[in-house]
Amino acid sequence: MAVGEIFLAAFLQVLLDRLTPREFPGYFGSLGGVRKKLQKWRGTLSAIAAVLSDAEEKQLTNMAVDLWLNDLRHLAYDIDDLLNTFSNEMLERKQLKVNQTGTSKVRGFFTKVPHKVKFNFNMNSQIDDIANRLQDIFDRKEKLGLKYIEHTSTSTSSSQRTPSSYVLDGPVVGRDEDARNIVELLSRDADPSSSTNYKVVAIVGMGGVGKTTIVAQVFNDVAAVEQFDLKIWVSVSDNFDLQTVTRTIFKEVTSRPCDVDEFSRLQDNLSKEIDGKRFLIVLDDIWSTCDYDSWKKLQAPFRRGAKGSKVMVITREEKVAALMGAPAAEVYYLKTLSDEGCLQVFEQHVSNDRPPNFELLEKKIVTNCNGLPLAAKTLGGVLRCKETDQWEEILNEKLWSTSDGSKILPVLRLSYHYLPSTLKRCFAYCSILPNDYEFGKTQFILLWMAEGLLEQQEGTKAMEDIDEEYFAELLSRSLFQNSGRNSSCYVMHDLVGDLARWAAGDTFCRLEDKPHGRCSAKTRNLTYISGKFDGVKRFGTFSEAKRLRTFLPLSVSNGYENYLTRYATFDLLPQLKYLRVLSFNGYKLTELPDSVGKLRHLRYLDLSHTLIKSLPESTCMLYNLQTLILENCSKLKTLPSNMSNLSNLRHLNNSNTPSLEEMPPQVSRLTHLRTLPNFVVGKCSASGIGEIQSLHLCGTLRIGKLENVIDVGDAKRAQIMNKEGLTTLQLEWSGTSKKESQFRTS
Repeated sequence: MAVGEIFLAAFLQVLLDRLTPREFPGYFGSLGGVRKKLQKWRGTLSAIAAVLSDAEEKQLTNMAVDLWLNDLRHLAYDIDDLLNTFSNEMLERKQLKVNQTGTSKVRGFFTKVPHKVKFNFNMNSQIDDIANRLQDIFDRKEKLGLKYIEHTSTSTSSSQRTPSSYVLDGPVVGRDEDARNIVELLSRDADPSSSTNYKVVAIVGMGGVGKTTIVAQVFNDVAAVEQFDLKIWVSVSDNFDLQTVTRTIFKEVTSRPCDVDEFSRLQDNLSKEIDGKRFLIVLDDIWSTCDYDSWKKLQAPFRRGAKGSKVMVITREEKVAALMGAPAAEVYYLKTLSDEGCLQVFEQHVSNDRPPNFELLEKKIVTNCNGLPLAAKTLGGVLRCKETDQWEEILNEKLWSTSDGSKILPVLRLSYHYLPSTLKRCFAYCSILPNDYEFGKTQFILLWMAEGLLEQQEGTKAMEDIDEEYFAELLSRSLFQNSGRNSSCYVMHDLVGDLARWAAGDTFCRLEDKPHGRCSAKTRNLTYISGKFDGVKRFGTFSEAKRLRTFLPLSVSNGYENYLTRYATFDLLPQLKYLRVLSFNGYKLTELPDSVGKLRHLRYLDLSHTLIKSLPESTCMLYNLQTLILENCSKLKTLPSNMSNLSNLRHLNNSNTPSLEEMPPQVSRLTHLRTLPNFVVGKCSASGIGEIQSLHLCGTLRIGKLENVIDVGDAKRAQIMNKEGLTTLQLEWSGTSKKESQFRTS
């Protein structure tokens, strides 16, 4: 599969910057000829980077070039891992010097000598291996005839016209008649001769034609659906799971999860909740993975609804509508937009500026959209970021007619092509998301940070602020869109998700896609939907993926508790030494092994909603850790005593941890910390309120156990009111209600 020039230009530039002499740690001199070898790497990589544009042009039609790019990408990952290993070693040695004094320094010197010898030997071996692979890549470049070509586009540059704000989806245009017809479908009286109280209606149309958008508009129109007592929207996607869909319906009806395990009891509970009520249930994005038997079981509770209830199925496949029992008269086929409608959608998403020859370009715009609103939105996003004199060049781009056999829409491929290379890396990382998965902006910003996907800039701008700009850029190009159900969340269209997976290639693996196969040794990012019990068998599929950077289980609204085998934490985890992102969010996990401290590359650790009572002290050796999420850890009592060693920690989310007894000592040393929603005052000065003074916190801050503040001077030193980044401040004494002590600071 062709995977594009991907983000290689930006990735190689990061490596070239790290291979400059000023970046070489001082101890490189103790390794035989390492400086010289790395300088040679830099020269070879520069020569390779110079031909990337030519390779990008040829890869769609030349399999050898595509394979060359793929090998280069994995080599770049391995070089990055090696350089990070050097950096980690340097950081660890620096931290040890800070922590050691007197005789402990002498003892530490001698105990570290064997480690240094072994480390140097291993590094020399890896350096030689990479040098051989790099030379092979260079030699193949010559044989493929790849040459330097002048950049005529800005596909690898970030110096583009960036929108000052992102475009929110406006009103649905060009679909007034379709909306009326769908409302009429929902308004039809029940058939008195029917044996059921509900009717199945279906909206059928090709991907990108706007099925979900138009149905969501009707669903949210109070007048259009006022006849229904209950409105339920379920995003089903391509992996139909009967239990999950039923639990989601129950949760939507009751606003609470169902805590029963047996499916029959779950259905009984749902039947009682909808008994005698007229409901509208929308099942969005149903595929043929839903078989007839599953459908019959799913609809069993629906019979208890009142006459006139409706189940609306949104699907690309006509046979799905038939399988679910939608009569021919109750199937609405959503056709492509008219030329005028496409132009209206395009104009919603492009800037107000128009080139002088806009009328001459209209036909080309309409032709390239093929009647698909998604294409019109995306094309508007591409041209919105370009000067008007570039429009014609882009509309005539040969990518419109070039195909590599994949099902990626040409306009989406073009949108990816014209992303700055730094954004290509961020977008490709979005391949970890399942179809229709709702995600938060903050979550992705922290993940991008952990993966090192930011373009390093001089100045005072924080990494999080740069990521905010990246996110807004992808949103403005319609690669992300606001979730219709949750205003604080975002989703990617299925076809955009296909584009992200195409861009990521074999670096990405989703366990659901490999029920009988294995993840490749080249896999870097792995995700899966967490199950009720994830045992040893589930994790056997990626036993070869030892260079994983992301281990990210994703939760869905299934309503049941999630359990994880000890094999994952105690046996598998120590093998994944290159992990940067690790999450056990939602698992009923009670402890972490000490071996977690050996994950030296780790930058993001999410233990939210687990049952842990404490973290191992070895956690304090994760010197690269940027984000630690402990949200809703209801049993968490203590944090590691040496937590102040985590000098790169930026976000410590310990909100809703009612059992936390006090903060660890010397939190003030965490000078990069921006997020700390819950500060529990301790009885000694090292964990007292004065530790807040040097922290530049943002967002919400709750300060608990204020009865432990004895010294007024200590309270003054905290300088709480000078923290301009805070939006909410909550002060609590034991036994005091939150409402009495909560203040907004802005």
